[in-house]
Amino acid sequence: MNSNSCLKIKDDAIEWTLTHGMAFKETQYSARHAPFTLTPSLISRGHYQHLKDSVHLLGKLIHYVSEEHAFLYDAIQPITASEPFFEALLSMHQQIHGSPPLAQRMPLLIMRSDFMDDRDLGPKLVEFNGIAAGMRPFGQRVHQLHHYLQQQWPWQPMGELVDNPAIEQLSAGIAQATLKIKQEFNDTGPARFLMIVQENEDNVFDQHLLELALQQKGIQTLRRTFSELHNQLTTGAKHRLILAGVGSIDTVYLRAGYQYADYESSDINGNKNCQTLMAIRVLIEQHRVAVNATVGQQLATSKRMQMLLSSQDEMALTQFGLTLQQAKIVKQLLGEMRPVTQESDQLVAESPVDTWVLKNQGEGGGHCLFGADIPQKLAELEPAQYQAWSLMRRLHPMPRATQTLVVRSGEIQTIDDLIPEIGMFTIHIDGEPAMVNGATLDSPSYAGYLIRSKSAMVTEGGVHSGQGVLDSLMFSD
Repeated sequence: MNSNSCLKIKDDAIEWTLTHGMAFKETQYSARHAPFTLTPSLISRGHYQHLKDSVHLLGKLIHYVSEEHAFLYDAIQPITASEPFFEALLSMHQQIHGSPPLAQRMPLLIMRSDFMDDRDLGPKLVEFNGIAAGMRPFGQRVHQLHHYLQQQWPWQPMGELVDNPAIEQLSAGIAQATLKIKQEFNDTGPARFLMIVQENEDNVFDQHLLELALQQKGIQTLRRTFSELHNQLTTGAKHRLILAGVGSIDTVYLRAGYQYADYESSDINGNKNCQTLMAIRVLIEQHRVAVNATVGQQLATSKRMQMLLSSQDEMALTQFGLTLQQAKIVKQLLGEMRPVTQESDQLVAESPVDTWVLKNQGEGGGHCLFGADIPQKLAELEPAQYQAWSLMRRLHPMPRATQTLVVRSGEIQTIDDLIPEIGMFTIHIDGEPAMVNGATLDSPSYAGYLIRSKSAMVTEGGVHSGQGVLDSLMFSD
């Protein structure tokens, strides 16, 4: 393919992404396309089907963990001394579950489980995402982009793309939970969905794609920041959640709340605090409303919990609603993680430099250390900080066999060693797999995928915050 044809395809693809909302907000009145590959990643049918059939067990596991309140407290409390944000989350959790009024909310677990396909170990979990697990609509959009390019440009690989109706499946699961709450109250008014968002966020278009899908199902959608909800929520009959000027709310979906900044407010003297807005989240869970993510779900999908669950054997995992056979499948998916101890520096020193990743409890990019940075950080840690960190065995996926063209900021880049991270979405409503039209989603609770690919030499693979790009899947066999 000559350079002139390549530029035409790139420009056509960019216009498609902007037409279909696969973009980030640039200024108040402009947008830029999200970065993407021009061709999909390959996956074997066996690996894809295994993940698709198994990932619902991770959702089931996390739901049970999130509702085991005493277990959550014991697991998270040791990291609160060095993690003030988790101290605040645990305080919220205790307010919700420690004393009356008891939590009335219906847990709606919308989770993304991120995997990498290690060349020796097979697919292994990288992390759970239970709050602000966004970009699901972008997963569908980039799949549709690759389908469009296959039709329009004959040089495209013509294999079978892996279907990804993520927007439809997410909106169907949310609609099911929303209508369940509405029907409990015999409410004849409009069903309402409230999305709690960050102020001045630029990653809003995937949110609007979800809202549009819900609106097409007859659900009224609303957007508010925590600050905008201050003094606006009250209690109706039978613990109904009421939003001032609007009416009853059926579902609350958090796209904010995973960092202190989301809760910051200032008093008349300019003093900042987080307690006022955190109290809003506690208040929501004390009402009969579907909630994603509950504070329990946020704690259950933390790196700390991932390490603790990964360290348990199959029999121990059965305490969380799994059969022994299901626990064996889950154990195979969980990657190796170890707590940081006084012996960790020796473990790292005796291992090849690319064996481990050092993780703290932060969400998003910039919270993992690799290679020579690990022993340096371990030397800096005080013993009281150890439990807030963990070592995870680093995964080494097989890069694409050929060069890949990616498009970022309107320009084509060539990457020689692109590797995908596979995010698999699941939906559980009060612990049960979401249902659509009387049948479970495609597989039990499975609701589409998101592929974020990056160079094997890059450590920060986020599409929004790192060097990752949106990608899709095509069967290799």
